[in-house]
Amino acid sequence: MTTPDFKTDLRVYLQDARDALLWKLEGLSEYDIRRPMTPTGTNLLGLVKHATGAEALYFGATFGRPFDGTPLWITGDAEPNADLWATADESRERIVGRYRQAWAHSDATIESRELDAVGRLPGAEVREITLHRVLVHMIAETGRHAGHADVVRELVDGTAGLRPGDDNLAQGDATWWSGHRARVERAAHEAGR
Repeated sequence: MTTPDFKTDLRVYLQDARDALLWKLEGLSEYDIRRPMTPTGTNLLGLVKHATGAEALYFGATFGRPFDGTPLWITGDAEPNADLWATADESRERIVGRYRQAWAHSDATIESRELDAVGRLPGAEVREITLHRVLVHMIAETGRHAGHADVVRELVDGTAGLRPGDDNLAQGDATWWSGHRARVERAAHEAGR
């Protein structure tokens, strides 16, 4: 019987979400990675910038290992939404590089502690939280933003899928997908009557 390795399992899922988030930038222009695609301004590079700050907070400051990540607006450390978009002078290379540095810093925190290690999440009310809970939170957080990136990328250029070499989509050409979309639209209209 195989002995479960919960920490490794959690790290695999976190890394998978990190990789998916970055993959959504590949092959796009500077404009397209920064382009706001929703009424609230959601854009691909901003999602990466935000994830950098979240990793720095949860795996760094929480466990007494500060990392100079992106200040998060939600913690009061930046103006509203500052961590969710990139200024013209913030390069893709710098933001992606900082994200990768945050991964390494986070992974060192994970490696150096047991899952039941307690950290202190900074904020108005300092809250104790275990490494296990932080890992679960960051898997959900990063996965959620990777899902946002899936939709944004599809809106930008039609690229869809889970990861390179495994799109996890039904097989079909442009005609099939157009017909599928029309079928879904018809069902929505019928249900809306």
